[in-house]
Amino acid sequence: MATLIDPEVERNEILRHYRKLLRTAKPYLSGNDAKLIKKAFNTSLEAHKEMRRKSGEPYILHPLAVAQIVVEEIGLGTTSIVAALLHDVVEDTPWEIADVEREFGAKVARIVDGLTKISGVFEYGTSEQAENFRKMLLTLSEDVRVILIKLADRLHNMRTLDSMPRHKQLKIASETIYLYAPLAHRLGLYAIKSELEDLYLKYTDTEVFNELTNKVRQSRGARNRFIKDFVAPVDEELKAQGFSFEIKGRPKSIYSILKKMRKQNVTFDEVYDLFAIRVILDVPPEQEKAACWQVYSIVTDFYQPNPDRLRDWVSTPKANGYESLHTTVMSRTGQWVEVQIRSRRMDDIAEKGYAAHWKYKDTGTPQPESTLEAWIAKVREMLETNKSSALEFMDEFRQNLFVKEVYAFTPKGKLIILPEKSTALDFAFEIHTHIGLQCLGAKVNQKLQPLSYQLHNGDQIEILTSHKQRPTEEWLQYVSTAKARNKIREFLRDDKRNKAEDGRYLVEKRLELLGVENTPDNLNRLFAHFNVFNPQDFFYRLAIGQIDGREIKESLFDPTTEAPRLPSILEPKTFDKEVQKIRGVRADMLVIGEHTDKFDYTIAPCCNPIPGDDVFGFETDEGIVIHRTSCPKAVSMMSNYGNRIVRAKWTDQLELAFLAGIRIQGSDRVGLVNDVTKIISNSLKVNMRSITIDSNDGMFEGQIIVYVNDTSHLTKLIQRLSKVNGVLLVERFDN
Repeated sequence: MATLIDPEVERNEILRHYRKLLRTAKPYLSGNDAKLIKKAFNTSLEAHKEMRRKSGEPYILHPLAVAQIVVEEIGLGTTSIVAALLHDVVEDTPWEIADVEREFGAKVARIVDGLTKISGVFEYGTSEQAENFRKMLLTLSEDVRVILIKLADRLHNMRTLDSMPRHKQLKIASETIYLYAPLAHRLGLYAIKSELEDLYLKYTDTEVFNELTNKVRQSRGARNRFIKDFVAPVDEELKAQGFSFEIKGRPKSIYSILKKMRKQNVTFDEVYDLFAIRVILDVPPEQEKAACWQVYSIVTDFYQPNPDRLRDWVSTPKANGYESLHTTVMSRTGQWVEVQIRSRRMDDIAEKGYAAHWKYKDTGTPQPESTLEAWIAKVREMLETNKSSALEFMDEFRQNLFVKEVYAFTPKGKLIILPEKSTALDFAFEIHTHIGLQCLGAKVNQKLQPLSYQLHNGDQIEILTSHKQRPTEEWLQYVSTAKARNKIREFLRDDKRNKAEDGRYLVEKRLELLGVENTPDNLNRLFAHFNVFNPQDFFYRLAIGQIDGREIKESLFDPTTEAPRLPSILEPKTFDKEVQKIRGVRADMLVIGEHTDKFDYTIAPCCNPIPGDDVFGFETDEGIVIHRTSCPKAVSMMSNYGNRIVRAKWTDQLELAFLAGIRIQGSDRVGLVNDVTKIISNSLKVNMRSITIDSNDGMFEGQIIVYVNDTSHLTKLIQRLSKVNGVLLVERFDN
């Protein structure tokens, strides 16, 4: 039974949040802004008065929290605060966009309309979800505030995800890592991006998240002492040279620490840059660059820099507007430390991204045009020219969100910024579509290079063209940008269509010559004879000479022979069913769905879940497949096919066996394999399916596939193995 809450207590809580919002917004307000915010608050309060969130709290607290994030963490102004307060009224209440426009003006109405249109993202089938993504990105190119408020909305939903059922938590968390965190990154909202990633980890791999959070907490005291000692000489010298500055030590996010551990295959203690030192300078815009390099000189007077780890985003900002000077230096305790040097303006842009970028633009501070404006123009162009399916488009778009950049120059010295791994052909299309379509090759730093040449920072590129050059299918393998790929596909499609028309004309003339009627039945005979059942393909192949027109003879159209039946394109394709069968799995070992019904299911071979693992069910044509929530495929499945995810949990089952993989590393010695196999077979009575051990220069690495009952059985085995003399690492892997 729900706990009764005193309406007066609730009313005071709502007012407390509202007053906090006004206090935070005060520096941004002018004229009638406060009245407008009050009107929006009262409108939202009235519209949502009967509604409650899943947690039981009044719904109005959600729009208030979103508005608070919008002003405090993103730095947007009155229009956005008002739109945030009203962002759910059109979707959830009788209010319509026309009412919003009448009461709050066209700007607010346009933003609320954009937010309402994208509220259904992820709710339906795959292509529809991807279409909604595309819709959302269209609003990005019209008014970026729509996306910024949507990010604030998503951040608050993630912060309050505790009250949602488990399958919804997984679905919402996966959507977040799939699109919203990369979007926050691309818009320069690093603080929000990091928090979204950490919250994703908290709900999808709670154990790992808690373990790393505790380790970071435990090392806080030692870290603070280290930072204090490290910055002391730098602090003293900066003061002596008259700088006005602030120095911060910032720990890396849990998600980025885990990513580094997995990428470099190291333990928590081996991650050397758990934090970064940030030096923030209060200097006028015209002195920023010189001041940053001066501070770099001071830091490197005290500490030896790593020459491979200098990153100069002061001279050339990142595509999302990020500016900073990064260096990694060796401390006196033998530890590498990342030092970030930037001005107050740069720090503001790094923290609040797009909003701060525009704030400084309005004040007349010169902003490089190759930053966010250019990127948003590219998004607009990508949306307008992209003819691929919505799902393909989404994949391409996501690839471009997190990608690093490469900086190259035209012969006249114009800087062109492209995604990392771009080629000379990408460069050609970036300059102009016609130059791309006629590209023969390139002169890179005065040397001839092919279309597929991969660009490096600082390359100067002259594109060589010819009117006779034409794109081929092979070109698609040479490009990595969506723009180039779309233009090549467009050309190939048009070219094929034109050639197919030529082929159709040839067939008509040939039939006329033979005195054969041009009927669907006769064309079907023709397609069947050449074993090509797509009319466009047939005409195209005829036009380019792959089919010899002289083979079209009268005998093919003999009315006394039965016309061959074409295979229907509607006939369902059959696929071989390949399902891994793990011995002894019973249908009543898992309960699936909201009402804990019992279904037949199969275990996913990509992640081999075992009892005790956190799992979810995924509906397929072959029935329900059970995956671990940490499965590499989980994010993509939950984001793209949210409606096919079902809740699943293990029941108390009989002692049955499941396959699990164990990776083991350590220093080699005589008898080690014997000790390991003894523990597996004798001590814990575990059956092994396979064991491979490789030894090299006194170190060994092995993989063991074993049958276990559940996660606690596996954990016990891992603990016993880690105590074997010489063993340094034992961990589970997806076999």
